[in-house]
Amino acid sequence: MTIPRPPLLRKRGAWAAGRRTTGIAIDLGSARTRAWIPDRGLVFDVPTTTLSGGEVCHPVRRGTVVDPDAAASMLDHRLGRPAGFGRYSIAVVTIPVLCTDHHRSTALTALKVLDARTVLTIHSVKAAALGAGAGLDQPLLVVDVGAHLTEVGLLVDGGVTHGRRIEAGTSDLGATTTVAELVQSIVAMVTGLLRLDCGGQVVDALERGPLLTGGGALRPEITYRLAKRLVAPVRPAAAPQFAAVRGAGLALVAAGHHPSVPLEGLL
Repeated sequence: MTIPRPPLLRKRGAWAAGRRTTGIAIDLGSARTRAWIPDRGLVFDVPTTTLSGGEVCHPVRRGTVVDPDAAASMLDHRLGRPAGFGRYSIAVVTIPVLCTDHHRSTALTALKVLDARTVLTIHSVKAAALGAGAGLDQPLLVVDVGAHLTEVGLLVDGGVTHGRRIEAGTSDLGATTTVAELVQSIVAMVTGLLRLDCGGQVVDALERGPLLTGGGALRPEITYRLAKRLVAPVRPAAAPQFAAVRGAGLALVAAGHHPSVPLEGLL
């Protein structure tokens, strides 16, 4: 499926060129939420949970914000004014491939608590590629294996053109899914892309070697089995669980350095 460029979620005005602003990059995952701030680096890496009525609540499930109020409460407690932050000029948040308008809407609702002037989205697979330092001048296949969601994205000329996702990840291993089954699902997603009009670019990306990111890249058995099944060199990113938030941070810095460029064109 062709992937549209992530839209600008919220814009309340432009910031003046040359003016120093405070921004934040957020990787709002199903299992963990991470945040990055310029000049401070990673400031937040905690389970994506909050308390509601004395019970633990999981506001993000399988890549979708299912409880925006709970997500907002968590973000406000950790990254808002109660934590000494808030009033950001710009926020960049990762979103999965094939993200629905409903997910974007609920993500926007949750992020309002941070009082950011502008909120941008970036596909998590592109953010991971940026965070891994992968060159984007050639077709690149990114396989992001998270705790509850696994994504495959094809990047061409720096943009995500096609993608696939399944609602399974490392947290399912040993319970309902085996490593072999997860790898088979990834191979099926890649094979599906090969059948599309982007097949030639997928072949080029496979010859280059897929980039493996997310917590699943920390599991050697996934890397080994995937490389064997794809007959391609699979390249795990360094500190792969942080690749997406690092890349979102780089996109944040780029947006802040180019205030005259349309924001949608940066991500």
